[in-house]
Amino acid sequence: MQMLKGEKSIELKTSKLALSLLKYIFLIIILLLSIGPFLWVLLSSFKSNAEIMTSSIGFPQHFKFSNYVSAFKIAPIAQFYLNSTIVAILGTLLNLIILGMAAYVLARFQFKGKKLIISVLSLSLLIPGAALLQPLYLTVKHLGLYDQLYGLMLVYAGFGLPTSLYIMYSYFLTIPKELEESAYLDGASFLKTFTRIILPLSKPGFSTAAVLQFLLCWNEFQFALTLTSGNKSRTLPLALYYFKSQFGSDYGIMFAATIIIIIPSIIVYVILQEQVVSGLAAGAVKG
Repeated sequence: MQMLKGEKSIELKTSKLALSLLKYIFLIIILLLSIGPFLWVLLSSFKSNAEIMTSSIGFPQHFKFSNYVSAFKIAPIAQFYLNSTIVAILGTLLNLIILGMAAYVLARFQFKGKKLIISVLSLSLLIPGAALLQPLYLTVKHLGLYDQLYGLMLVYAGFGLPTSLYIMYSYFLTIPKELEESAYLDGASFLKTFTRIILPLSKPGFSTAAVLQFLLCWNEFQFALTLTSGNKSRTLPLALYYFKSQFGSDYGIMFAATIIIIIPSIIVYVILQEQVVSGLAAGAVKG
């Protein structure tokens, strides 16, 4: 009996060890698939064209920093960078300011048409962006916002509406109503309750929505290409298109431009990743 128990305990430990080993192997594979392409582009951005063509994998023999200098010279990346920063920041702020209170009202109050609004927003998630290009182009053109940063900002703020609304709506549901009821009993107004109590408690939800909206504004290509025509209003994703169409053979410079473009989105996510994870987890529990 003791031998059987010993054999079973050994088998159990072996199975647990094998399961843990499989988990680590799976995580390593996911990590390589996620970080591998980024590291390859990063290393290639310091190589010459000859090195990229002969040995695409591996460290560069000599780090060629001139690729980054040439990237700024060939394309107006500085102007595109400024445009993307303005559009991403203002588009994100506009999205959060408008949808913050809208999501709070949907989460806390009952009124006619509430279910219809939520249903319409749910259906809007199924509409592909390509289907909106023509009506958006005509609307923006009619309003005199074509080839304007404000036009892109408004389009991005509206396009991110369903996602931001659902994230904040789900997070507001996790906040106890008793906190607001106590504030109302103390004589606080709706606006004061929202700004003094709800906003501080909902930072993870707002951070999650802000990161996703910022990435949408920063990385979006289709609307930026359709709704702008000159360098004065074009954003960074179009810079890669600029390199691909006119300087496609300069791979080192093109990879350098790619790194320049994606670094800000990585920095934003790294800074706010803890808030994003907690916001998504809290919204998933009750949303």
